[in-house]
Amino acid sequence: MTDVALTAFRFAVTFNRVSGDGPQRLGDGGFQEVTGLDVEMDVKDYEEGGRNDGVVRRIGRAKYSPLVCKRGMFGPAGGDATPELWQWFQDIVAGIRPVRRYDGTVTVQDQQGRPMAAWRFLAAVPVKLVGPQLNGRTGEIAMEEMTLAHQGLRLEGTA
Repeated sequence: MTDVALTAFRFAVTFNRVSGDGPQRLGDGGFQEVTGLDVEMDVKDYEEGGRNDGVVRRIGRAKYSPLVCKRGMFGPAGGDATPELWQWFQDIVAGIRPVRRYDGTVTVQDQQGRPMAAWRFLAAVPVKLVGPQLNGRTGEIAMEEMTLAHQGLRLEGTA
């Protein structure tokens, strides 16, 4: 069996409602970029009495980076832009409680679209939303960016 390197350009993002009211699924797919798939451990130095040649290093809590998801703004032909991500954020800003949280998966696919690796993030909530940077001198696609805080990240292999 030969190992195959995964490409970073073929992936899918899905969101599933944790519990309560609101849409059970939320704007799956359509992201051109996802960053923040990393976990860092806190390390605490302990200076043990009588040990002068070094310190004991103890592992603390895991810290999860926020996920940053970028995508082109899109909507039906002749219709309005799809507002589901903005509505999720606006509901939180407006004080609608309980806050809707979504578990999600970022799945890397092979050339045929088969799932090869999946990162599952838990209980995500949007903490920042950025609209497109508009510039009439370029022909770029209008991009929106969403930053998600979450409570855990797991590499689960294939989805």
